[in-house]
Amino acid sequence: MRLSFRFLAPLALALFAVAYAVTPVVDGLMRQWHMRDLDIRANLVASSLQDTLYESLGPADDASRTSARLTSLIRDERIYGLAVCDPSGELIAASAGFPREVRCDRVQDPDRSQLRETPQGPLHVATRDLLHDGQPYASLVVIHDMSFAQRRSDATKRYLFYLIAAIAVIVSLITVVIAEFSWRGWMRGVRTLLRHRGTPEANAARRPELAPVARDLQTLIRDLEAERIIRDEAQVTWSPEALRTVLRNDLHGEEVIILSNREPYIHDRRDGKVVVRRPASGLVTALEPVMRACSGTWIAHGSGSADRDTVDRHDHVRVPPDKPAYSLRRIWLTREQESGYYYGFANSGLWPLCHIAHVRPTFRTDDYQAYEHVNRKFADAVLAEAKTRDPIVLAQDYHFALVPRLVRERMPEATVITFWHIPWPNPETFGICPWRKELLEGLLGSTILGFHTQFHCNNFLDCVDRYLEARVDRETFTVTLRGKTTSVRRYPISIHWPLESAAMTKTIAECRHAVRSRNNLPDEILLGVGVDRLDYTKGIIERMQAVERLLELKPEWIRRFSFVQIAAPSRTDIADYKRFEEDVKTLAQRINERFAHADWRPIVLLIEHHEPEQVYEYYRGSELAMVSSLHDGMNLVAKEFIAARDDDRGVLILSQFTGASRELPEALIVNPYDVDQCAMALHMALTMPEAEQRARMRSMRGLVQEFNVYRWAGRMLLDAAQTRMRQRVLRRAAAA
Repeated sequence: MRLSFRFLAPLALALFAVAYAVTPVVDGLMRQWHMRDLDIRANLVASSLQDTLYESLGPADDASRTSARLTSLIRDERIYGLAVCDPSGELIAASAGFPREVRCDRVQDPDRSQLRETPQGPLHVATRDLLHDGQPYASLVVIHDMSFAQRRSDATKRYLFYLIAAIAVIVSLITVVIAEFSWRGWMRGVRTLLRHRGTPEANAARRPELAPVARDLQTLIRDLEAERIIRDEAQVTWSPEALRTVLRNDLHGEEVIILSNREPYIHDRRDGKVVVRRPASGLVTALEPVMRACSGTWIAHGSGSADRDTVDRHDHVRVPPDKPAYSLRRIWLTREQESGYYYGFANSGLWPLCHIAHVRPTFRTDDYQAYEHVNRKFADAVLAEAKTRDPIVLAQDYHFALVPRLVRERMPEATVITFWHIPWPNPETFGICPWRKELLEGLLGSTILGFHTQFHCNNFLDCVDRYLEARVDRETFTVTLRGKTTSVRRYPISIHWPLESAAMTKTIAECRHAVRSRNNLPDEILLGVGVDRLDYTKGIIERMQAVERLLELKPEWIRRFSFVQIAAPSRTDIADYKRFEEDVKTLAQRINERFAHADWRPIVLLIEHHEPEQVYEYYRGSELAMVSSLHDGMNLVAKEFIAARDDDRGVLILSQFTGASRELPEALIVNPYDVDQCAMALHMALTMPEAEQRARMRSMRGLVQEFNVYRWAGRMLLDAAQTRMRQRVLRRAAAA
């Protein structure tokens, strides 16, 4: 009963509030109706009197007789007074008691009505022309007493309020009675079933007719709770702990398996000793902190010279070496397999195809066969590593386009999230690939397929629409192929925040001195830095040409500015990369010979691997960083530079063809093909006031901090959790 009254009070209050809200509206409508009726009466009075008054206003008559006649006409209780005015606004005659407040010169607007408040009460004043032979000869002022309307309005409001109040009470009582009986009956059964300790089958022995209801209720409660957690988690500040919370609460601690070609830690043998190094890879930089938080298994190609010596008999090694947090499973490839799969199809075919960087892609049947074989090998490794029927598999990048379908065919309940780290081309460009259909079908084995930008998502859907018989839903961004649905989503990747590096403990002044001393440059030299793999898509040649153009246009920067290009060797077995390395060296040498002095050179080219600590030191010790990629999925170097500048100084010059340019408009956005524009951007960066640098850098640092790599991974895992929950519901519905 207490619950009933809790329900009754708000309902009754709501209906009473409706009564109060409706009453003024009804009152206003009634007032308008009365005004309209009085206007009609005024028209009738004027029409009936205009001939009589014309005769009485002739020369043989006088105003007093006309006034007496008007007085005789106001016996109707609603007509308060009548008056006749001449065209100039002078009063000719009026009935007895005609109010002084109403003067002819104030009512000389024919065929109009007014509502006036007077000491006698509200009056309706209507002015109508009196016509003879179609021409006006005077005006008739008709005044109606509106007090009757006020009395009727008060009575109407009172009766309407009583009516709505009575309805409110009756509806409330009926609703409460029904709810009370229904609530008691349902709650008795639900409490019995839900509070009983045991399975739904055990509960069926007590109330067999409600056992299916109990089972559905228990499932629904769990799903609703999971949905609530998912919504709440979307608002958290993302960190390793937040990511672990998602796995624990939303995914119930389910295992996560990552696939990538490049391994996060490489064991090499140098001078008879085994050393550990981390590769120069944006993918590894992004995924390694995520894997530490997930504590799953990372499957990758073992490419180090001492990799085989450091694994156990199952090809596992615990990493990181100093504080193991997850398992690294290494896959061994022969030279022929690596040549065909990695250097051949992936990097001589797919890489130039997707980057559109004016390097011709090469497709060979042997390379594709090697690619397909290696993809099957990695899919087999996923099945071997999986401890459950439905693991979460994160397949990374263009090396594994066939893996999603291979895994889902053998593990239908697995959730496969594929992230494509490089751009996705338009249908015309993608159509160059002879195996375009196989690649699309392989990727559509994914539960979720992620790209850096919405533009790349759109391109992928366009390719599916062009080359496959599949249903593409552009409203929900899903593709359905052979009954399996893939969600295509935008997940802009980012980096770990804050940077964990020994370089971050050094002051900016210490880093400035260290990088200049290391490269034999004076301390007063202003420094720019570029950090990339030695790849033709990174715009390295274009940025060196921009430095040369800067020195041509602004010779005052000679001996005052140097640019350090860190270029990690990459894919040295591919002819295009060998030629590109020679071109970079030749250009750097030519520029240095043209401008160099004894203690200064404009280009410092470092073609060697640098550890993250060394790279961060360059970020902190430079005045600017230049990212001039000709086409890039995201480019994490830009975000690393921002994260390294905790002094809120430094300027980022960023190519418009990077995914990062969509997120970082505060950078100086340039077209890397426009050499003059890039040169002037360098000049602008070198002369930018400190206040402007701080404003731009603080804005970018705030974005990178909020949208960090844990948010990137967390969004994918939350989407996976929702998808898995939806699939469980559909499976239960199908089983029923």
